[in-house]
Amino acid sequence: MTAADRQTTYTHALEFAETQVAALIEKHPDFFPIYTVGGRWHHEGELWTDWTGGFLAGMMWQFHLRTQDPQWRARAEHYSKLLEHRQHDRDVHDLGFIFLSTYKPWFELTGDEHLHGVLIQAGRTLAMRFQEKGRYLRSFVAPESLFIDIMMNVPIIFYAARETNDDALRTLATAHCRTTRDYLVRPDGSTAHEGRFNLETGEFLEQTTHQGLAGDSRWARGLAWSLYGYSKVYALTGEQEFLDVACRNADFWAANLPADRVPYWDFDADISQPAPWGAQKDSSAGAIAASGLLDLAQQVAPPELAAHYRETALAMLDALVAPEYLASETPGWEGILKHGVYHTKKELGVDESVMWGEYFFVEALSKVVNAAR
Repeated sequence: MTAADRQTTYTHALEFAETQVAALIEKHPDFFPIYTVGGRWHHEGELWTDWTGGFLAGMMWQFHLRTQDPQWRARAEHYSKLLEHRQHDRDVHDLGFIFLSTYKPWFELTGDEHLHGVLIQAGRTLAMRFQEKGRYLRSFVAPESLFIDIMMNVPIIFYAARETNDDALRTLATAHCRTTRDYLVRPDGSTAHEGRFNLETGEFLEQTTHQGLAGDSRWARGLAWSLYGYSKVYALTGEQEFLDVACRNADFWAANLPADRVPYWDFDADISQPAPWGAQKDSSAGAIAASGLLDLAQQVAPPELAAHYRETALAMLDALVAPEYLASETPGWEGILKHGVYHTKKELGVDESVMWGEYFFVEALSKVVNAAR
C-alpha cells in the first residue's frame, strides 16, 4: 500500500470508527461496554473487572484531536467526567488506562489545574497498590499477584512523580518496572501474564496466567502490553534499561507474527486446532502492538531498526483495515474491529469486538494520519 493509499484507507477507517461510536452512545447513553456478544455491545455477560471506561472516552478525544469537531470534544468531556470519581478507585490496577487516554489530553488542551489534579491523584492512588516485599504493584486479583498489564498503567505514577517532583513515587514506579522485567519478561522477549510472590518474604514463586494458554506460554496481548508499556515508561524517564526491554519485546513480536501479520491470541496456541484455544486471532493485541511500535520507531536510534518497527506496525494496520477485521462490511456489527479476544478461559468476548482493541486501533491509525498532514 502506498503512503497516499494508506492515508485514504486509514482516514476512511477512522470515519467508520466515528460512526460506530456515535451509534453506540446514541443507542446506549452513558454506558461503558467492555466486549460485544454477537457483535452487540449491550448484553448480560460478566465484566470480570471494570477497567475499560477510558477507552470509549479516549476514542472521543482522538476523534476531536484529529477533526477539531466541537461535538466530539463535548462528548469526550461528558464521558470523561463520568469517570472522574475513579481517581480514588483502589479496587483496580487500571487507572492509567482510565485517565491517560482521557484527562491527560483534556489537560493538555486546556491547562486546567483541576484536570491536572485528577491525573496526579490517580497516580497516587495506583501507587497505594505497591507491595514492599516483592517490590511490585499488586493486581486486582490478589496481593501476591503481579500482572504484565500493569506496565501500561504504571506510567501514570511516573507522570504524577514528574509533575509533583515526588522522588518516592518515582522510586516505587521504577522498582515495579524492574521487578516486572526480571520476573515476567523472558530472555527471548516474550512475557508471562502473571507472577506470584510469597507475601511474607517477597520471594518470587512462579509465572502463571489467567488469560493466556498456560503459565509458560506467550500470551499475545500481554506481550503487547509490555512492549507498549516499557516504551511509555522510557518516554517518561529517559532510562535506557526500559527502552531495551521494549525492543526485546518488539523483536520477539516481529519475528513471530503469522503471515497475515495479525497475531493469534497466544503465540503458543496450536493453530492446527479450532478456536478458541487454537486458531483464534486477537486483533486487539495487534492494535496495541501497532500503536506501541509506532512510538518505539521514534525512540530507537538506528534508522534501520526504526524502519523495521514502523513497517511492522503498518503491515499490521494494513491487515486490520481490511474487511476481514474492520466491521465496515459486516451489517449489524456494532463494534469497529472484529476478531478480538477478552478472556478465553472464561469464554468472555472471544472472537468479538473489545473496547481496548477499538481504542488502540483508533490511536494507531490517528498517529499515522495525523503525522502525514
